[in-house]
Amino acid sequence: MKKFNIPDFYKSSAISKIKDIRKSNDPHKKDFAPTLLDFGPVRFHIARHFGFCYGVESAIEISYKAIEENLNKRIFLLSQMIHNPEVNNDLLNRGVKFLMDTSGNQIIPFSELTANDIVIIPAFGTTLEIEAELNSSGIQVRKYDTTCPFVERVWKKSEKLGEEQFSIVIHGKFKHEETRATFSRSEQNAPAIIVKDIMESKVLGEFILGNISIDEFNKAFKGKHSDNLDPYKHLERLGVINQTTMLATETQEIADYFKEVMVKKYGLNKIKEHFSDTRDTLCYATNENQEATYGLLKSKADLAIVVGGYNSSNTSHIVELCEERLPTFFISSAKEIISKDEINHFDFSHQKHVHTKDYLPSKDVLDIILTSGASCPDSIVEEVLQKIVSYFPDAKDVGSVINELL
Repeated sequence: MKKFNIPDFYKSSAISKIKDIRKSNDPHKKDFAPTLLDFGPVRFHIARHFGFCYGVESAIEISYKAIEENLNKRIFLLSQMIHNPEVNNDLLNRGVKFLMDTSGNQIIPFSELTANDIVIIPAFGTTLEIEAELNSSGIQVRKYDTTCPFVERVWKKSEKLGEEQFSIVIHGKFKHEETRATFSRSEQNAPAIIVKDIMESKVLGEFILGNISIDEFNKAFKGKHSDNLDPYKHLERLGVINQTTMLATETQEIADYFKEVMVKKYGLNKIKEHFSDTRDTLCYATNENQEATYGLLKSKADLAIVVGGYNSSNTSHIVELCEERLPTFFISSAKEIISKDEINHFDFSHQKHVHTKDYLPSKDVLDIILTSGASCPDSIVEEVLQKIVSYFPDAKDVGSVINELL
């Protein structure tokens, strides 16, 4: 796989050694069991896969290259380059400015841009409408376009579905930048509609089967489908694609559900005429991180710490998986860990920051699951590890524990 030029302050020698050891022992990525780091009084179960993925590393390389090559020009990010506060803040500190927030609200009007300005397209991609507006300003959109190739793969899948006269169901978060970009392209190819989960999918399925009214359909999907979608005409042939960072199991559940709906309505012998059995469109990193999380959860641990941006979709799904099994603390960095007794963390279910006391159980040997999202630098994960270990005076040092794995 291609190697990218990533700033050293995002790297971690300890984490790199762990990843290199696992890669050497498991080159075909068949073993999703965690790595155990035994410090004595505290043990960490480290996910088989975590941290920067191909698309994120590519986006970081392109963004820093844009800064290096344009020292005397104004540089803008369309919105957050990836969903990690440390990375985005570093770019802001280097003079890069955001044009929009993550919901698409304008911070700096496009009318203020000139052809001499540099605009970086984030890893999530952007809509055709925004791309056209930037082009009209003379901006060289493609020069610093960091769109993840796995996102572009989904766009190509939508194009193929359109060519085959299927309408497109997008499993994604309606306000997420990637879903907005995918929807923009999908509706150019075919009628398209967005569902956020299996519950919304079942509402759509009930309409297809004639069990709910058009008023109920309109209420559920107002603003979530293309203008050219005729609910009575265009929901007879469907194909499912997704936001690449959604839960793989949920995407598969949604695809299976719509296939069942079409079988129920048209019969098994006509299923190929009404449902395109698309191959999964999640990116490899999302799949691997989720599989690694399932592997992690086989460990007998006391708690989980998940590190990443609070608006990171792939990280939030890892949090959801961990929360089903054990106490889970979602933090953006080691700064959220106040002491051995107190921690600030993000309650994803209620979308709010909370403060928790006595988060570390009092035990002779404490077992902690540690992982991160695909947009989290390894250096931040190591800082979290080091900070927790520092609360145990009798713990071995990180270097010696890593060397024991060699």
